[in-house]
Amino acid sequence: MVEIKTDRALEAMREAGRVVAHALAAAREAAAVGVSLRELDGAARAVLAEAGARSPFLGYRPSFAPTPFPAVICTSVNDAVVHGIPTGYRLRDGDLVSVDCGAELDGWTGDAAVSFTVGTPRPADLDLIGATEEALAAAIATAVAGRRLGDISHAIQSAALAARCGMPRDFGGHGIGRRMHEDPHLPNRGRPGRGFPLRHGLTLAIEPMFMAGGGDDYRTGPDGWTLFTADGSRAAHVEHTVAVTEDGPRVLTLP
Repeated sequence: MVEIKTDRALEAMREAGRVVAHALAAAREAAAVGVSLRELDGAARAVLAEAGARSPFLGYRPSFAPTPFPAVICTSVNDAVVHGIPTGYRLRDGDLVSVDCGAELDGWTGDAAVSFTVGTPRPADLDLIGATEEALAAAIATAVAGRRLGDISHAIQSAALAARCGMPRDFGGHGIGRRMHEDPHLPNRGRPGRGFPLRHGLTLAIEPMFMAGGGDDYRTGPDGWTLFTADGSRAAHVEHTVAVTEDGPRVLTLP
């Protein structure tokens, strides 16, 4: 069931989204050569704690997961696409890092992700991140009342094709609000003019995941959580929580 949010609910989600933005900024600022992924998680935890927010990631266990998620952020490095668990791995020069974070505040949730490089960047990695960010921008611009969910999906798919990037099958965005994952599911591939109609108060987590190798195959790591590109190519993941409004799309997870 899709819940359409009131304007008051959107304001509450904006506050949760602000916490997410600050947590992501703290994790990114902490990221440097020699810093562990657990330290990035610690930086994000501190932001959530100061804001009085709860992590919807910590302890989360969907049907595919062998264990509850043990952290407040996902840290996916190089060929890891999404769902990477923060470990003692210490960042190296040239690593490509994707960080995904959520926050629940006063009963409402925000969810966002960023990708960036550490130390000396590879030009190909910057191109991959840029293409993924362009896909997110195109998808957000399409989140307009009167259009349909398939228009957003098609915008992401078109950007991936233009950049010759692959996307993992079966993964995409989702509705969000009182819980991190709500209806409707938002595929990263779709046909324009199809799917759930977009209307004022619909809130979506839009999240392109691009793989440089161009394929759509992936493998699950030994931890049962982390998704890796099947061909070992690098990946990028960006995300915002977005509200459809009569005045146009409103990004709820900006600082």
